[in-house]
Amino acid sequence: MTFHVFSLWNFKHMVSNDPLHGKTLEMILTQLVDHYGWPELGNRIRINCFISNPSIKSSLTFLRKTPWARQKVETLYVRMLKNRG
Repeated sequence: MTFHVFSLWNFKHMVSNDPLHGKTLEMILTQLVDHYGWPELGNRIRINCFISNPSIKSSLTFLRKTPWARQKVETLYVRMLKNRG
Protein backbone atom coordinates (compact mmCIF):
# COMPACT_ATOMS: atom_id res chain seq x y z
CA MET A 1 0.00 0.00 0.00
CA THR A 2 1.41 3.38 -1.01
CA PHE A 3 0.53 6.64 0.67
CA HIS A 4 1.09 9.99 -0.96
CA VAL A 5 1.69 12.96 1.25
CA PHE A 6 0.73 16.30 -0.24
CA SER A 7 1.85 19.46 1.41
CA LEU A 8 -0.15 22.65 1.21
CA TRP A 9 2.44 23.91 -1.29
CA ASN A 10 1.77 20.93 -3.59
CA PHE A 11 -1.98 21.37 -3.33
CA LYS A 12 -1.85 25.07 -4.24
CA HIS A 13 0.19 24.25 -7.33
CA MET A 14 -2.18 21.49 -8.41
CA VAL A 15 -5.20 23.82 -8.39
CA SER A 16 -5.64 25.76 -11.62
CA ASN A 17 -5.83 29.54 -11.63
CA ASP A 18 -7.77 29.41 -14.90
CA PRO A 19 -11.34 30.63 -14.21
CA LEU A 20 -12.59 28.43 -17.06
CA HIS A 21 -11.02 25.27 -15.60
CA GLY A 22 -13.69 22.66 -14.91
CA LYS A 23 -16.48 24.76 -16.43
CA THR A 24 -18.52 23.43 -19.31
CA LEU A 25 -19.72 25.74 -22.05
CA GLU A 26 -23.28 25.10 -20.87
CA MET A 27 -22.40 26.18 -17.32
CA ILE A 28 -20.70 29.34 -18.62
CA LEU A 29 -23.59 30.27 -20.90
CA THR A 30 -26.20 29.59 -18.23
CA GLN A 31 -24.39 31.83 -15.75
CA LEU A 32 -24.09 34.59 -18.33
CA VAL A 33 -27.81 34.40 -19.17
CA ASP A 34 -28.70 34.40 -15.45
CA HIS A 35 -26.48 37.42 -14.86
CA TYR A 36 -27.20 39.55 -17.96
CA GLY A 37 -30.37 38.09 -19.50
CA TRP A 38 -30.69 37.36 -23.22
CA PRO A 39 -31.28 40.97 -24.35
CA GLU A 40 -28.15 42.32 -22.66
CA LEU A 41 -26.10 39.28 -23.69
CA GLY A 42 -27.19 39.96 -27.29
CA ASN A 43 -26.10 43.59 -26.92
CA ARG A 44 -22.70 42.62 -25.55
CA ILE A 45 -22.06 39.82 -28.06
CA ARG A 46 -23.81 40.52 -31.34
CA ILE A 47 -24.64 37.05 -32.63
CA ASN A 48 -28.06 35.95 -33.85
CA CYS A 49 -28.41 33.01 -31.49
CA PHE A 50 -28.49 35.52 -28.59
CA ILE A 51 -30.84 37.95 -30.33
CA SER A 52 -33.37 36.02 -32.40
CA ASN A 53 -35.40 33.47 -30.42
CA PRO A 54 -32.50 32.64 -28.06
CA SER A 55 -32.17 29.36 -26.21
CA ILE A 56 -29.38 27.56 -24.42
CA LYS A 57 -29.60 24.60 -26.80
CA SER A 58 -29.37 26.58 -30.06
CA SER A 59 -26.65 28.82 -28.63
CA LEU A 60 -24.56 25.84 -27.53
CA THR A 61 -24.85 24.30 -30.99
CA PHE A 62 -23.61 27.51 -32.60
CA LEU A 63 -20.86 28.18 -30.05
CA ARG A 64 -19.45 24.66 -30.32
CA LYS A 65 -19.06 25.10 -34.09
CA THR A 66 -17.80 28.70 -34.02
CA PRO A 67 -14.51 29.25 -32.19
CA TRP A 68 -14.49 33.06 -32.48
CA ALA A 69 -17.96 33.28 -30.88
CA ARG A 70 -17.02 30.86 -28.12
CA GLN A 71 -13.95 32.97 -27.38
CA LYS A 72 -16.14 36.06 -26.98
CA VAL A 73 -18.42 34.20 -24.58
CA GLU A 74 -15.49 32.94 -22.52
CA THR A 75 -13.95 36.42 -22.40
CA LEU A 76 -17.22 37.97 -21.22
CA TYR A 77 -17.56 35.23 -18.58
CA VAL A 78 -14.08 35.93 -17.18
CA ARG A 79 -14.84 39.66 -17.13
CA MET A 80 -18.12 38.98 -15.31
CA LEU A 81 -16.30 36.93 -12.66
CA LYS A 82 -13.70 39.66 -12.12
CA ASN A 83 -16.40 42.32 -11.74
CA ARG A 84 -18.34 40.21 -9.25
CA GLY A 85 -15.62 39.61 -6.85
